[in-house]
Formats: sequence, structure tokens, C-alpha cells
Amino acid sequence: MTDTDPRITRLDDRSLLVLDDDNALRTRLGRALESRGFEVTTAASIAEAQAALGERVPAFAVLDMRLEDGNGLKIVEAIRERRDDARIIMLTGYGAIATAVAAVKAGAVDYLQKPADADDVVKALLATGDAPEPPDNPMSADRVRWEHIQRVYELCDHNVSETARRLGMHRRTLQRILAKRAPR
Repeated sequence: MTDTDPRITRLDDRSLLVLDDDNALRTRLGRALESRGFEVTTAASIAEAQAALGERVPAFAVLDMRLEDGNGLKIVEAIRERRDDARIIMLTGYGAIATAVAAVKAGAVDYLQKPADADDVVKALLATGDAPEPPDNPMSADRVRWEHIQRVYELCDHNVSETARRLGMHRRTLQRILAKRAPR
């Protein structure tokens, strides 16, 4: 490795931004990452994260996808504009293939579903290979199906009839699926 190798810079610069609107998760994850050697800055909103980026663009970032004041992808793009060697991980409680693809296209290196363990986050942040390791507990096929249905339902502005038409299923069948809890 040379002196200009970005991996050396990343290992020397352990600055990290944690963006999540869940106060308990943000605090707990921030402390856990500090104990693992990162210099953590936390933010609860897009506005706070943009202010933090005005002071310093971190080498690492752990960003929530859905926030009260917007989408975490805005911060991915803001970090990428100023620092192309940053390692960015997206966290979300609403995992879906479409949002994972959008996060990776925006510049995130990995996409983790909440609740993510601090060790999993560190592993993803410091991964050196091109492809991350497969998860220890991947979503079941029923969960992937349910997530897809929820995403289409959301994109159709919670219109059951339109969602059913787009998914090619009967409206009542869709209503039964939406009334159930998410599979594990």
C-alpha cells in the first residue's frame, strides 16, 4: 500500500457520523462505536447531520434511511460529494430490495436491517472485500414477500385497490396480508 491509499487514510481517520431519529438507538450505537475506537458524532435529523458535515466530513457513517425530516440518502450524497473514500452503512427498520438498491447506488457500501448489532456495524464498516459476507440470519422468503408488498403499498400512497392491481392479487387477499403482523 502507498501513502495515498484510501484504506490507510480510513484507518488513521476514525471519524464517524451516526444519524438516527431513535434517541435510544443513536445513543447506544454511538457509545458502542466509541468503545471500539471511533470518534463519534451523532445527529437526530437531516438538518443536524448537514450541520455536522459543515464542520467535518467523516471517514465513516451509519445512517438511518427514514427520518422525520427526510431520507438518509440525502446525507449519503452529501458525504460522497465531499469525500469519496468514506464508508457509509445504511440502517433501516423497513428493509426492502428497492431501498437497498437505492442506498448502494447513492454510495452506501452496505445496508443493514435494524436492530443491527454494533459488531455487525463495525464489521460492515471495516470490510475490505468487495462483497459483504452473507448475513447470519437472513430474512425468510415470507418476510421478503411481506416487505415487497409493504413497499408497493407505500408507493401507492396506501391505496389498497391500486396496490392489489399492481401486485396482480385480489384486493381482499391484500387486505388480509396487510392486517397480519410481519413474518420473521
